[in-house]
Amino acid sequence: MDKTKIKNFLFSFQFLPSLVYLGKWILICLVLGAVAGSISAFFLWSLNWATDWRESHLWIIALLPVGGFIVGLSYHLYGNSVVKGNNLLLEEFHSPKKIIPFRMAPLVLFGTVVTHFFGGSAGREGTAVQIGGAVADRFTGILKLSKRDRRIVLIAGISAGFASVFGTPLAGGIFALEVLILGRIRLDAIIPSFMAAVFANYFCEIWGIAHTHYHIESIVEMTPINLLWSLLAGILFGLAAMLFSKSTHFWSSLFKNKINYPPLRPVIGGVVIALAVYCIGTTKYIGLGVPTIVDAFNIDLNSYDFLVKILFTSFTLGAGFKGGEVTPLFYIGATLGNALIWFIPLPMDLLAGMGFVAVFAGATNTPIACTIMGIELFGIESGVFIAIACSTAYLFSGHSGVYSSQIIGSPKTDSFATEKGLSLSEIEPNRAKKESEAK
Repeated sequence: MDKTKIKNFLFSFQFLPSLVYLGKWILICLVLGAVAGSISAFFLWSLNWATDWRESHLWIIALLPVGGFIVGLSYHLYGNSVVKGNNLLLEEFHSPKKIIPFRMAPLVLFGTVVTHFFGGSAGREGTAVQIGGAVADRFTGILKLSKRDRRIVLIAGISAGFASVFGTPLAGGIFALEVLILGRIRLDAIIPSFMAAVFANYFCEIWGIAHTHYHIESIVEMTPINLLWSLLAGILFGLAAMLFSKSTHFWSSLFKNKINYPPLRPVIGGVVIALAVYCIGTTKYIGLGVPTIVDAFNIDLNSYDFLVKILFTSFTLGAGFKGGEVTPLFYIGATLGNALIWFIPLPMDLLAGMGFVAVFAGATNTPIACTIMGIELFGIESGVFIAIACSTAYLFSGHSGVYSSQIIGSPKTDSFATEKGLSLSEIEPNRAKKESEAK
């Protein structure tokens, strides 16, 4: 055989397995995307209905403790195996033990809609990701997937849920690759992740679900002085992300330590939240808060809005209500960016857009996905400002985050080098142990 024939033979040998691999994952992701995208469409429709009904019948907020008991009891009776939510997906990825029970999907969907219906402050990303993960893991048993393929299909499920609920397939595909291990990206699953995101978003939109659109109209030049202002804004966004993460974990630990009966935790939390809403006389800090997010790009808001939203959302989730963290993080970031206009000389809508994704980046430790999301939502013109804000917020949020089962693959700085390989939940005990040994 001449060199040309040998070269062609080798090319064919490498080409065919890749073609088979691609075909396999196209079929899996097509089915996964159709199911996850359709469920996300129903979920988003349900949230819109629950929000509209609550805003038209504000008296229902007084029954938030009842809603809390319904959510708490449903998980106590039927959801002990899935109560960890997104952290369960991460744990199964790192240390596979058993297939994720499908009951995770209906339980979290029901719990989230109830939370919003009665007036809790929560998001939707966590719900969509859990639905995507629970649906995806069905393929493990049906197709007898290997451990490697199971990890890939879980990534695809996370991607499908995220992309369909926000209408951002590029960010969804990267988020699923980036969120599992802090500082690392799983490129072995890049094709399934993007395909699942595209299919899920497509099928969600087929059902006529519209996603909220945001705009940054005022773009300035990236000069050295504007770079410094962007870095300062990123630092503040990172500190806000850290505050949110630590507040959520604080309330969760407090409720678990003080109230032994799980269904009672959201009842007590519901009483506090309902009274707080009554006392402040506004509902702008409960639910998703999308109208306030939109306003943050256009009009002056209260400088303390982001702090109140941190308190309401961290308390809601810590008490045991269900829902995601991301949309509240959008709220926190956009309103904080809106407030920074008082001493950072950048346009209001640009600061709001930077905060929108940067606080999310700091709280989830996914700066690349959040940069891409910012570009998808706001356009490439603001891309440099978005990237600076997200990367800086990621650095200054420290080794904290809303997903306590994230494993540290690459520490953010050398001072955190000893924490490599630990999960975020293991950091504080590890630090306490070292301090005790040092004494």
